[in-house]
Amino acid sequence: MSVASGVASADPAPIGLGIAGLGMAGAVMVQAAAAHGGYVLRAAADPHPAPRTAFARDFNARAYEDIGALCADPAVEVVYIATPHQFHAPHAILAAEHGKHVILEKPMALTLADCDAIIAAVERAKVHLIVGHTHAFDPAVRLMHAFIAAGGLGRLGMIHSFNYTNFLYRPRRPEELDTARGGGILFNQVPHQVDIVRLLAGGLVRSVRAQTTGLDPARPTEGSCAALLQFDDGVAASLVYSGYDYFDSDEWHFGISERGARKTIDHGAARRALMRTADEARARTETFAYGSSSPGLPPHQPHFGITIATCERGELRASADGLIQYDIRGATTCEIDRGTGIPGRREVLDDMRAALRSGVPPIHDGPWGKATLEVALAIQQSAREGRDVDLKHQVAVKPIPEDKRQKYMVEARIAQ
Repeated sequence: MSVASGVASADPAPIGLGIAGLGMAGAVMVQAAAAHGGYVLRAAADPHPAPRTAFARDFNARAYEDIGALCADPAVEVVYIATPHQFHAPHAILAAEHGKHVILEKPMALTLADCDAIIAAVERAKVHLIVGHTHAFDPAVRLMHAFIAAGGLGRLGMIHSFNYTNFLYRPRRPEELDTARGGGILFNQVPHQVDIVRLLAGGLVRSVRAQTTGLDPARPTEGSCAALLQFDDGVAASLVYSGYDYFDSDEWHFGISERGARKTIDHGAARRALMRTADEARARTETFAYGSSSPGLPPHQPHFGITIATCERGELRASADGLIQYDIRGATTCEIDRGTGIPGRREVLDDMRAALRSGVPPIHDGPWGKATLEVALAIQQSAREGRDVDLKHQVAVKPIPEDKRQKYMVEARIAQ
């Protein structure tokens, strides 16, 4: 069975987009925006000359060394911020003060106080903020959310999310291995899982109990995590993540990578490559920055390891091509048409366009981003103190609009 994913139609008044940071995340968003009919790439900013030159050449657009110049560019309506994590707060505030709408990569910031400062700046400027990309934007996760909200499988009981990757052994800048500056998995990877389970379970996490590990003194930050999240309505979510490059959970997606591309499973390959790397920070820029490669559009859906939701009358699992429903009749596959562009990033851009052109408030706004960060910080605190940590700043998922609810009901009936 097949379900069509949301595909952006051409906008007669495309939105002028500026990219702040042309590293790995920025490079993917450039590709996503270029394939999206509702945006035009106007400018970018990055301290490194090579990705700036490549961007300016490819899009006949302005490229700045400084983000301040990007924010001041009158052709830029929305700024996508993918600068290092410690700069998220000042850069988001700067963009808002220039009257720009903001798409801010996760994590929203490194402290709750910085989140509050961003929210205040956005409110003063009367601009929109979306915190993402996270994998909660993936079409399969959104469809899973739709099935749960439609109620066809009854009450949600628990969610399990786990992912094993080579994250810690990809080339890194020094701050990416320093937890105090936003390094490690708690700021880089676990927020994907937190955002997914918060979306599926309604958003209101009551408490967190967690354990983290740092197993490599040469990579002195958290590399693995096991956490239990309790929600206000009794739902529980377990999160497991390891970035130690031994096991690769993409085996269970039959060799399809996180972005939806075919890959060769090669356990330990990132560790071996890193041992041959003389200048890690330089290798990171040369490998991942915009212009370093042209990977093309992946043929499958993105995913973030394995996510399973347990309901009264069945279970749901996101796959690399859609969603699988397991119930008393067996397993039913609901494929999602891949559509155009880059799934996941496409939905981020769609949500901002809907906010600007139709006044539809995004789910992943400032308070939502702050709540996700609160969970990540609680995981760190729980692991450090060996106790449950209660949460204070959680927000509920916004209700699904009626037109989308009807669409979700149709999709839920298809899968049943």
